[in-house]
Amino acid sequence: MKTITLSELKDKTLGKVGTPKRDKYEQELRVEILAEQIKQLRIERKLTQEQLGELVGVQRAQISKMENNTGNVTISTLMKIFGALKAKVTFEIEKEEFEIV
Repeated sequence: MKTITLSELKDKTLGKVGTPKRDKYEQELRVEILAEQIKQLRIERKLTQEQLGELVGVQRAQISKMENNTGNVTISTLMKIFGALKAKVTFEIEKEEFEIV
């Protein structure tokens, strides 16, 4: 039986890094991880979705959608959520090669 790595499996099923399908998958995965971290922080802080929503100024339903990765959320709202959860957020920007054609 031949075994393959997770990276090889992703390359085979989603395409190589940099292809549209693979990039979309990687983006969705990052958003899903972010949503899960928010949910875990909220639970650690012993807050309900409704309480977090009140702290941020949004409805409980928006917190639920965000935690379940089923709704859109602005960066501003994300920053408010992390502020309410007393969590520091950092963003990393990776530049790619750029040519004007």
